[in-house]
Amino acid sequence: MAKGLPDRRTFLKMGAATWGGVLAAQQRGLHLQPHGVEKRPNIVLIYADDLGYGDPGCYGGELSTPNLDSMARQGALFRSFCSASAVCSPSRAALLTGRYPARVGVTDVLHPDSTTGLALNETTLADSLKGAGYATMCVGKWHLGSQPDYMPTKRGFDEFFGLPYSNDMSPLPLIQNTTVIEQPADLATLTGRYTDQAVSFIDRNRNKPFFLYMAHTFPHIPLAASPRFLGKSGFGLYGDAVEEVDWSVGEVLRAIQGNGLDQDTLVMFSSDHGPWFQGSAGSLHGRKGETFEGGMRVPFLARFPGRILPGTVVDGLATNLDVLPTVAGLAGAALPAKPLDGVDIWPMMAESRSGHTASVERDAFLYFDSGYLQCARLGPWKLHVARFNAPPWLDLPAHFRQNLPLADPELYNLDTDPGERYDVSSEHPEIVAAIRARMNALVPTFPDPVPSLWKSCAGATAQYCPSGGWPG
Repeated sequence: MAKGLPDRRTFLKMGAATWGGVLAAQQRGLHLQPHGVEKRPNIVLIYADDLGYGDPGCYGGELSTPNLDSMARQGALFRSFCSASAVCSPSRAALLTGRYPARVGVTDVLHPDSTTGLALNETTLADSLKGAGYATMCVGKWHLGSQPDYMPTKRGFDEFFGLPYSNDMSPLPLIQNTTVIEQPADLATLTGRYTDQAVSFIDRNRNKPFFLYMAHTFPHIPLAASPRFLGKSGFGLYGDAVEEVDWSVGEVLRAIQGNGLDQDTLVMFSSDHGPWFQGSAGSLHGRKGETFEGGMRVPFLARFPGRILPGTVVDGLATNLDVLPTVAGLAGAALPAKPLDGVDIWPMMAESRSGHTASVERDAFLYFDSGYLQCARLGPWKLHVARFNAPPWLDLPAHFRQNLPLADPELYNLDTDPGERYDVSSEHPEIVAAIRARMNALVPTFPDPVPSLWKSCAGATAQYCPSGGWPG
């Protein structure tokens, strides 16, 4: 048996914690991984927009990111952390619900004229933490529905300061709670103003547990930076914007430390998906909007002095679906009534040592483009069964993007080939069959159109399936 190749029994064991099993545990009101943390920690979740896996210095990038690099040295760096989507709105829906975007009504990017958003019957991470007595604030880009009922203050957040969607959309209002305070928003001032709001929230809530969700606008295009950073990076406006985001991370960390909260606060940093026109995916193949690793794998750092050992490096798979169950377990917050797709990854943060590969049991991780299931990962193995024939970052009419089932599915061992360069499906037909079986088992748990698209497209050869929408 080839090195790293699990047998069929191992595959069945890896898939044992199925979606139905998770539902049963949640219906009993149980956390999957009770943590026994004596004091409920403050939670700070910082989310960049379009930042590539290969951009931060701690991930091998050339940009100056001293504060992110410091977070990596002082806490945990995840090498194989994936978003549940390669575009903006679905990624955020997954992050805040712990459920695949196709389950929560956000399969594509939302626009200013969208009349819906994250399904109103979904429970967000902010809802769960607010129910546990946390003060909650969303700073930055929302992008989960711009109609009043879908905005942050109706989705578990006590306060909001930011943009309702991406900065390339119009009109572009800057909103405080429910009031437009500037239109159009001054892009060059956003990172600084977001930072001021975040620091103020920390200062005002130093004596009670709080949840700060800080979703930066940059480095999504159109790029901007304040005069302090403009032209300073040596890597153009993209580098300037990233370095200002890194500065902002440092200011938030200093506010936490200055209020004596360092030992009581979990700070996480990630990106919504891979880079768009600029930025680096490192050695990974693909970019924003693609289900190759370059579109889906993102930086993830976690810092919690006294709880996470400095210099921890985690090689096992983790995803942004996992943030909600992990944080709920730490906070003693109730899990949502609906079954989660994410799992609790706290043991990967708290128990890993540098160079040690830690993992938790999970079912296959699914890669969607809109409502189309294109790939699945189980252990180190990733199976591609379809992809769009044109990447969304090319400015083409929507009808040019057609989902193309692969006549011969492609299999990659991401442990040895993270760049997805060497298809080994012919060498491991049993792995192909095992992953395909998990995909077939999981698809019926999704609402339409996922099952109907899978039925019409997944087994097809030499034909195009219906086009997907332009994801923005």
